[in-house]
Amino acid sequence: MIFWTAIILGLAGSLHCAGMCGPLALAVPVVSTTRAEFIAGRLAYNFGRMLTYCVLGVVFGLVGRTLVLAGVQRWASIALGIALLLGLISSRKLAVWQPVTALIGRLKSSMAALLNQRSHIAVMSLGFLNGFLPCGLVYVACAGASTAGSVASGMLYMAAFGLGTFPMMLGIGLSGQLMPTGVRLQLRKAIPVCVFLLGSLLILRGLSLGIPYLSPDLSSGTPPCCHK
Repeated sequence: MIFWTAIILGLAGSLHCAGMCGPLALAVPVVSTTRAEFIAGRLAYNFGRMLTYCVLGVVFGLVGRTLVLAGVQRWASIALGIALLLGLISSRKLAVWQPVTALIGRLKSSMAALLNQRSHIAVMSLGFLNGFLPCGLVYVACAGASTAGSVASGMLYMAAFGLGTFPMMLGIGLSGQLMPTGVRLQLRKAIPVCVFLLGSLLILRGLSLGIPYLSPDLSSGTPPCCHK
């Protein structure tokens, strides 16, 4: 899976992040009163988020690699693509399922404790925990990472997704203001388009049509590199 799909998904998804995680980004503790330390704290928070995405990329890249070795990567890619498209059709919201409520509660408790601390480590840890909060768009990116073909490619795919969210979230943290609601709602219309694009690419990839970049030949079982 080529990395530009992850970056586009991250850029569009950051509009969703502005509404869901923006208030948390605004609540990140200020480590110091100096401008340089303020910026460093906001960078640490966002690097913590990206570290979480990289960890998820390793996990789902490993899952994808296992599928390659088992010879079922093509069918898994098609199934994931169909699942994304069906989810997009059946619901306009990428909702969170309730079975993870207990885990969410623990995460929030840990994050609440970190909000009272004033250190770069605490701020980065806050961002790291934030990355584990349930988010439909992160699940979509993980689906793409699982078809990357290797652990390294899965990690890089999720890093690209995180990079796409970086400008918006850093901008919110530095400016201290959220994007106006009307503008955010209009821009968020791009999110379903990105999900549709990724789902279609996953299906196209699984069809193994021998098209460079879009649908490489997976019949040999050799995992193609994402960025060739």
